[in-house]
Amino acid sequence: MRKRLVYAADPRWAEAARQLDEIVAACGSNALKDEGRTRACLVPGPDGTPVFVKRVRTGSWLGGLAAMARGSRVRRWLAGAAMLEAAGFNHPTPLAALEVRRAGAVTECYLACTALSRATILSRAVFGDGSVDLRRRRALLGAVAHEVRRLHDAGLYTHDLQETNLMVEAGAGAAPRIWFVDLEDFRHARTVSWHRRLTNLIHLDRSLGRFLSRGTRMRFLRDYVEGMAPGRNERRRLVAEFLRMRARVEKRRRLQSPRRPTLDDAAAVPAPSPRRAGAGGPVELAPRAGD
Repeated sequence: MRKRLVYAADPRWAEAARQLDEIVAACGSNALKDEGRTRACLVPGPDGTPVFVKRVRTGSWLGGLAAMARGSRVRRWLAGAAMLEAAGFNHPTPLAALEVRRAGAVTECYLACTALSRATILSRAVFGDGSVDLRRRRALLGAVAHEVRRLHDAGLYTHDLQETNLMVEAGAGAAPRIWFVDLEDFRHARTVSWHRRLTNLIHLDRSLGRFLSRGTRMRFLRDYVEGMAPGRNERRRLVAEFLRMRARVEKRRRLQSPRRPTLDDAAAVPAPSPRRAGAGGPVELAPRAGD
């Protein structure tokens, strides 16, 4: 096993980074996330300030070799952070990144970045404590729609625009600040095509839209296309195209997902016929008297 320091914000983090595997292993029940190959937690940094630390394991040795070729998750996260920083978008600040290599392949990646202690994931920010404040909800969703459009206009997009990858810092009387997290899937293009824009919007709609009414979802989409299309007919055309692509995605996912058996399926299965005596013994369909 060999540890390779990929990034350190300063000499203190260069030293602390080599202990990230031990720090994450010690999270235990305090982990924020511990699913599959990913574990994340909040730990004190060298100066005592809480920082976010995440470990991601590679699924296989071949996957680790592929990560060497295309860039490990922490290297892609750092690249995404650099893209967002250059374009002026909010994102966690990287503090340290470490790779663990075995037999020439990346088997584990560790990342430490600033903790967004005053921000919350988008769905929690939208619904708050459960009380309904439609004006606040509309303003927040409008701010998110404009920030996503600004991202695309800057030539950036992501393969994983889920509502859990957007965090909101909303202060009293202040405009909400939108933060992009999970940065390894960000990409840069000279121009973000309408198809890629729609794909991002559909990902977000499928993750957040399940909690919202159709009218609220359509308002979010109209907030996004506002300014892109000069006329009402053009905006309607873009919204209709979104709905058609959304329907195709849902249909494809239904076809790809195995259908769960229902009670009607069970009722349609014929009862097994009793075997003849001598072909494996008699079959008793009812208990005999005296049993």
